Amino acid sequence: MTDHAVTGGQIVCAIRDGGAILGYVAIDSTVRGRARGGLRMLPDIDEAEMRALARAMTLKYGFAGLPQGGAKAGLCADPEASGPERRERLATFARHIAPLLRAGLFVPDSDMGTSAADIRHVLRTAGLRPKRRDGLASRSGYYTALSVFAASRAGARHAGLALAGAPVAIEGFGSVGGALARLLADAGVRVVAISTRKGAIYDARGLDVARASALAREAGSGVVDLYGGASRLDCAELIELPVVALFPCARHESVRADNASAVRARMVCPGANDPVTVDAERLLAERGVLCVPDFVANSGGVLGGTLAFASVGDAAIAEFIAHRFGPRVAWLLEEAARRDVSPRDLAVELALARHAEVRRRAATSLQSAAISGALALYRRGWLPGRAAAAAAIRHLDRAMAWPGQGAVTRPRASALR
Repeated sequence: MTDHAVTGGQIVCAIRDGGAILGYVAIDSTVRGRARGGLRMLPDIDEAEMRALARAMTLKYGFAGLPQGGAKAGLCADPEASGPERRERLATFARHIAPLLRAGLFVPDSDMGTSAADIRHVLRTAGLRPKRRDGLASRSGYYTALSVFAASRAGARHAGLALAGAPVAIEGFGSVGGALARLLADAGVRVVAISTRKGAIYDARGLDVARASALAREAGSGVVDLYGGASRLDCAELIELPVVALFPCARHESVRADNASAVRARMVCPGANDPVTVDAERLLAERGVLCVPDFVANSGGVLGGTLAFASVGDAAIAEFIAHRFGPRVAWLLEEAARRDVSPRDLAVELALARHAEVRRRAATSLQSAAISGALALYRRGWLPGRAAAAAAIRHLDRAMAWPGQGAVTRPRASALR
């Protein structure tokens, strides 16, 4: 059984199985009747979280200039359950939301607790056959980590902070947080704390990120139980540590008005969606703490996913995010300071304006459909990967340009597989 509610322009479907809530699908906006977002699997999902996350997707697509509507779905289940149990819960959810999937109103991607294989299972259960090119963007966590890393570098320069050798804490050591920890460690940043849903670990001297990553591959969230030689903390204590930068890469609203005063970091750069409430951001800003907007910092997932789908290689995606996305973040922070407004307020204003323009062009202009058409041809195997990659890079670079910023006129040869 599915209950539908429309509030504030959002459509939220509460999925029930035998009377109990199985999960939710929230549609915040559409472009050409379609919306896209992750399907996450966690045991304590609620409607408010789904609404906030769907809105964040609209803002993220608007910031990136991508012709997508924003949505999010959540399945109430244990992501570390046995394989058969996971597949059955996913299949049950898929059967309930099959009309949305078959109509193309909701297009799911992997998210917290789910993988590209899970999404293909959902689509097949709903009676859809994933196309030849579907599932290529299975490294969304890595691409998101790339943009968080780039945003943190831009933020540190803006705030006059030195990251090299500095202590940082990462809330959440999943696909995003784990990849981010490796990027930071490779850059000489001292990762002193990580957390999972089972707790946190802390070592002021710096954690062995390579060892923690290996343990996480072996035991998932149990990495905090197996990693020896570090202090154990409650998850809530991680945000109170004396660090230069805090990277929330777990759930929404982990930093709120009631605990913002305990944050000792000089910069907050999120990998998660909606992890810092608006009230908390205001309180942090009053104390001089820089907060990079979440939908800006973590937009690498949609950017990298689009490029990967178009046959752009990982090295070129990393180059694009470092050298094309990073300067956009720097401009945003500088422009917000010039206007004496918060980075979030400016980013929301620009993202919504860009999203409205994308929707208008999608409805009235054939030119706006060029990238969508190119990717559709590539998806069916009718367009060479090099041509799709070139089109994707040109489109994203131009779409992301803020007022007065230029774009690349042609893709570099290294961008093509």
